[in-house]
Amino acid sequence: MTNNNKTLNERREFLKASALVAGGVLMSGYSWAGVNSSVDDTIKIALIGCGDRGTGAAFQALNTKFNLKLVAMADAFQDRLDNSYKALSTKFGAKVDVPKERQFVGFDAYQKAIALADVVLLVTPPGFRPMHFEEAVKQGKHVFMEKPVAVDAPGIRKVLAAAELAKQKKLNVVVGLQRRYQTNYRETIKRIQDGAIGDIFGGQVYWNSGGVWVKPRTAGQTEMNYQMRNWYYFNWLCGDHIVEQHVHNIDIANWIKNATPVSIQGTGSRAWRTGKDYGEIYDNHAVELTYADGSVIHSQCRHFEGTTNRVDESFQGTKGKVYLSANNSGILWDHKGKEIFSHNTKGNANPYQTEHDELFAAIAGNEYKFWDAERAANSCFTAIAGRYATYSGEVIKWDEALKAENSLFPEKLTWDAMPKVLPDANGLYPVAMPGKTKVLS
Repeated sequence: MTNNNKTLNERREFLKASALVAGGVLMSGYSWAGVNSSVDDTIKIALIGCGDRGTGAAFQALNTKFNLKLVAMADAFQDRLDNSYKALSTKFGAKVDVPKERQFVGFDAYQKAIALADVVLLVTPPGFRPMHFEEAVKQGKHVFMEKPVAVDAPGIRKVLAAAELAKQKKLNVVVGLQRRYQTNYRETIKRIQDGAIGDIFGGQVYWNSGGVWVKPRTAGQTEMNYQMRNWYYFNWLCGDHIVEQHVHNIDIANWIKNATPVSIQGTGSRAWRTGKDYGEIYDNHAVELTYADGSVIHSQCRHFEGTTNRVDESFQGTKGKVYLSANNSGILWDHKGKEIFSHNTKGNANPYQTEHDELFAAIAGNEYKFWDAERAANSCFTAIAGRYATYSGEVIKWDEALKAENSLFPEKLTWDAMPKVLPDANGLYPVAMPGKTKVLS
């Protein structure tokens, strides 16, 4: 991979060419020199979504060896933008050049920030990801976006369409499924795909842990504001934890199989997390992913306090088996149980940092990373289809589910507008009931 020793002129010409392929003028009367300075050849980035993960993504981008400057920030909430700006400017000083006039707040803030950058970091709650990604590609920008990339079938179709356009425009896209950038996964799965344990016929993937944060309702808070602050518990924003969190492990199943399931069925419920503070999502899902070759991967995720945690993946092949985990484990055994490979964890890079290192190396080095958006959309839809299965109690066929038209997104985005799911008189939100809930239309 080309490094940062490329001449400034080569880098400038590559970035300029990317913008021209994407459609030329970035803003009316806005020259290329105003976007990528001909003096210092700075790559300008915009942060869309200034919460903890967004701030972390900006830290990692600015921590690369390339000549980057944060020039715009956008969030729905002023306090999140203020906190993020303070943390980033304290750490990176002059690399954070975001005066008040380039700090944008509100539902349309993303459009203004995207227009000012060469590369955008899309790190809002995932329900917004499809329209933000679509806009970034439309404006001809390279993209880092967090997982998941959508929460329903219409959103996935929008992401797939934008991914195809990004490929045509030669725009780099990296998605925050960081195991794809983690050394133990890369080294171990390469050996699997080279045939080390034969054909994969079964497996188990897990994300079992305790719950996450809750933000209590405050006096005078609108329903839209409350749901946005508590985005994890509402499907139009989060997709349920099978999508928001467990997608990491489901993505490994698809990577190992080099395929997506043809059908999905499973069960789930609210067993532990039942109060009105927890919106509409389940706290457990158990799903079977069936692939075209007949192999079945078992998927399990739950948010139960006080129970055994497990976040890892295991697979069985015709010639052996494998165990993987994010704590840098990667072990292969043959069919007799003899260890044939064990990943050496010494000196492993931080995969969150590697995502950004490789994205900006590609941008600077006239290389292209197209594939993340499509494969991330496929893994996210696998998780979405898992939710469809657990909520409905039906067997979900991939091709049929992907055509579904029912969008979870609100009809209108204003602070006084109403989301589609609302609480009853007791403050409780409707929860899916298998056998009664219809998920596809």
